[in-house]
Amino acid sequence: MKCAIVPVTPYQQNCSILVCEDTMRAAVVDPGGDLPRLRSALQQLGVTLEKVFLTHGHLDHCSAADDMRKEFSVPIEGPHADDAFWIDQLPEATRRMGFPPAEPFVPDRWLNDGDIVGFGKQELEVLHCPGHTPGHVVFFHRGVRLALVGDVLFQGSIGRTDFPRGDHDALVNAIRGKLWPLGDDVAFVPGHGPTSTFGDERKTNPFVADKRFG
Repeated sequence: MKCAIVPVTPYQQNCSILVCEDTMRAAVVDPGGDLPRLRSALQQLGVTLEKVFLTHGHLDHCSAADDMRKEFSVPIEGPHADDAFWIDQLPEATRRMGFPPAEPFVPDRWLNDGDIVGFGKQELEVLHCPGHTPGHVVFFHRGVRLALVGDVLFQGSIGRTDFPRGDHDALVNAIRGKLWPLGDDVAFVPGHGPTSTFGDERKTNPFVADKRFG
């Protein structure tokens, strides 16, 4: 499996295109907007879209998901159902933030901790990692040691928790309790900014580094 990153929306959100190289089937993770750009990227990669995966319900991660579902006749999987209230707010949120209008939608499958999602011949594990939002999930591909973490973790930072139903302690616990055990060698694609590894963040991230916790 390989991963292509396509920044979308004025927030430069890292939308990921996951490609099964055996089948040339693809999944798009967090299509927050700029559907023409994503359509072009899929064409350039020469892949057939099979799934849309969502880490959470914030507008810059999911605003184009339903349009993509309709255009490509593919299902949306994720996030956890606790983020339904965020998806329900899409009309107001897109208007307030100057995004193209988006309507509420219901994913074809809400995800829970321990679920498996798949496309082509690939499988990813689902980890429920609340804190930034209550229904945030992370996708982990054990074979290629890659995690799609949305806005849980960034290079040198962690997700904001000052939104409704945010929880700083829950976020830190999810990072340290669910992500770190996956291994220091795991590379991750954050929702914004550069990629990193869990090992580097355990050493240097001022919010969750091991030295902060004795």
